[in-house]
Amino acid sequence: MKIVTWNVNGLKAITRKGSLDEVLKYDVVMLQEIRTSDLPLDLLFSGLTIESFSAKKKGYSGVMTLTRYKPINVIKGLNVEEFDEEGRVLTLEFDKLFLVNSYFPRAGDELKRLDFKIKFDKAMEEFMTKLRERKPVIICGDFNAVRDKKDSSFWDEKEPALTPQEREWLNHVVNDLGFIDAYKLVNPNKNEFTWRSYRFKWKAMRIDYCLVSSELKNEIKNCEVLKIEGSDHYPLLLELNIERP
Repeated sequence: MKIVTWNVNGLKAITRKGSLDEVLKYDVVMLQEIRTSDLPLDLLFSGLTIESFSAKKKGYSGVMTLTRYKPINVIKGLNVEEFDEEGRVLTLEFDKLFLVNSYFPRAGDELKRLDFKIKFDKAMEEFMTKLRERKPVIICGDFNAVRDKKDSSFWDEKEPALTPQEREWLNHVVNDLGFIDAYKLVNPNKNEFTWRSYRFKWKAMRIDYCLVSSELKNEIKNCEVLKIEGSDHYPLLLELNIERP
């Protein structure tokens, strides 16, 4: 089973560029920052099961998951209004596992939304933990945070994604909660970035992840950054030794 996660920075824009077609061959495609509630016609006729969760604010945030497998249940949001109105979490339940598509909030310029981000992190942790009591969990998306200095081309702990609070929570999920950073498992000595700034060419970070609950560790076959253009993020591909979820 091959899963792709990609912050597309606007579904309509990525569709116009033709870049989305390059990932539709995979079994599951998780998109973040779709910024629309409208579905392009070519996706409507793709034959894929499509689930989306849009923000109340027009042209903002939103997530979408396209899959070849029909889910047995779909969960939209975290059941927390202040987060759910921004359309940030979409969960598909299958027979063997949960697939969580998430677009974590950015801490914001001058860290104005850092408290909101940390509150979201805690709500997500509670949500992930409850799901995992039932079956394994895979959470993919734009976490808007790095794990350590190797994950960024620059360093300033007062910058969004680089703060100690954000890094501490993400490492807590990996080190204490038993979720595997699939990219680092497969590429322990490799450092690649999944986001780069269009404006400041020297700014780049690894902020997109696929975290896999440890029960599935032995099923992780590959995880790589796909150098597909069209967004300020690159897609991340996760391949599992599982025929279907």
